[in-house]
Amino acid sequence: MSFRLRVFAVVLLVAVAATSATAWLTLRQAAGQLRESAAADRQSVTRITEGLRAYGAGRGTWEGVAPTVRALAEETGQRIRISSGGQGQIADSDPLLGRNPRPGGTAPPLLVDPRPALDLPENFDPGSLGKVTGTMIHEYGAGVTYAACLTRAGHTVTTVRGTYGVPVFGDGGRAPGAARGSASCARAGGAPAAVVEANLAATAGCRTRPAPALRGCLQRVFTERTAAVGPQPLTVRLGAVDDAGQTLAVGPAVVVAAGVAAAALACALLLSRAVLRPVRALTAASQGLGEGDLGRRVPAAGRNEIATLGRSFNRMADSLQDSEERQRRLVGDIAHELRTPLANLRGYLEALRDGVLTADAELLESLHEEVLLQQRIVDDLQDLALAEAGALTYHRGPLDGRELVEACRTAHSARAAAAGVTLRVVGAGPGTVRLHGDPDRLRQALGNLVGNAVRHTAPGGTVTLTLEGVEGPERAVGPGGVARIAVRDTGHGIPAADLPHLFDRFWRADAARGRATGGSGLGLSIARQIVADHDGTVEVTSEVGVGSVFTVVLRTGAAGAEGAGEPY
Repeated sequence: MSFRLRVFAVVLLVAVAATSATAWLTLRQAAGQLRESAAADRQSVTRITEGLRAYGAGRGTWEGVAPTVRALAEETGQRIRISSGGQGQIADSDPLLGRNPRPGGTAPPLLVDPRPALDLPENFDPGSLGKVTGTMIHEYGAGVTYAACLTRAGHTVTTVRGTYGVPVFGDGGRAPGAARGSASCARAGGAPAAVVEANLAATAGCRTRPAPALRGCLQRVFTERTAAVGPQPLTVRLGAVDDAGQTLAVGPAVVVAAGVAAAALACALLLSRAVLRPVRALTAASQGLGEGDLGRRVPAAGRNEIATLGRSFNRMADSLQDSEERQRRLVGDIAHELRTPLANLRGYLEALRDGVLTADAELLESLHEEVLLQQRIVDDLQDLALAEAGALTYHRGPLDGRELVEACRTAHSARAAAAGVTLRVVGAGPGTVRLHGDPDRLRQALGNLVGNAVRHTAPGGTVTLTLEGVEGPERAVGPGGVARIAVRDTGHGIPAADLPHLFDRFWRADAARGRATGGSGLGLSIARQIVADHDGTVEVTSEVGVGSVFTVVLRTGAAGAEGAGEPY
């Protein structure tokens, strides 16, 4: 994977993880706290309404409810305001707790009705239920009036569940420090006949109702008839506009943030390690390479930019090492090629100086040939160095392919005849294959191939120069065509293992590097470089015991004619 993509993926992963973790924590915490808040609010509302209902049901009045309101506000943390239709606002927890009254909240008001619900028996007939309801109206009215009186007198009121769900109030004792006079709170006796008749008349309208609706009708009559004596229903308003809601807990958020930061730091460390480790390896290898350790390489696995850089570095190191090795081989080959003949020349010259040998014509001729051979090696080395450096001078121009191979045959015919080898030219006739190049350099290249073939062909053998042309757009092989010049011999051939080394400097198939066949070992290298400078190639095939074929492939026509006759 690309290094850029890896960085993007890591950053994206950290961002997604951080966002997901934060969102998850926020939602989880908010949902949990909302549930807790809702449950707490429900519990608070229940606690407040039940506390107020218990106070009203047990006292028969809302007088003296302020301490209860204050206690409920402190317990639940709610701002509580209570009012009734007849009395208006009864109590507010803010002033009770020493605060300035705040604007009320937006929560809908609650209704608290302390009056009891009648528990009428199922098996009574409607007429009997009406009588029971009338009696309970009087009983509750008398009882709640008694309880209210006891409350005002500072007495403790006791309440027990009476018949049909109507509470029975009792005097639990006078409060300490309360004034005497509780006799004025004596419970009323039985209901006067007029009251009973009025209550029965009020329930008469319910008798015609079916059983399910009968009890509801009677409860309504009970509520209406006791409204004048019982405590009025309370309107309870909770909350204030500036109440601080619950805030999210900081601890879990800090833990998750620390976890995300740790994950990001770990990813950054892993990424930096993945980047810096190969960079350090490249730095160390390049320093070693600069200090002369050409064998240093770096691991280059993968397909990212750093791996590509590592492979490029290794290729550069391989090239430098190969160049250094070629230079060392060249120096060694030159020393080897020159050491023996120079030693011979030195020996002969010292013998002549000391009078051991006589300077006759035959000895001088031998020494002259040896000097010419060394001069040829030096000239070949110079040509090869110039050609490889691109500094070899070429004088390009149009030339006939047939004339080129005929000139090579003429130049080497005497040597071939002396070696007992037949040298011939076959193939395309004059004027049929047109080339563009330096005739002298091309003759030098072909001459090296022909001379090499003659040296390696036994007497009685044949060396054949074959000219072939692949036609271009014109009848004669011209622009766009290809010329093939093959040098075929009937020598002993070259083993397949030696073919890759044929064009190396000073290489010979003869491991002893003897001079029985002559040559400097540079001819094939020079020929290949000259042909390459003409945008051509040299191909070779060989079979041991049959012979070898060296084929020069050149483009035909006037390619590069604009530079004809000029040095190149």
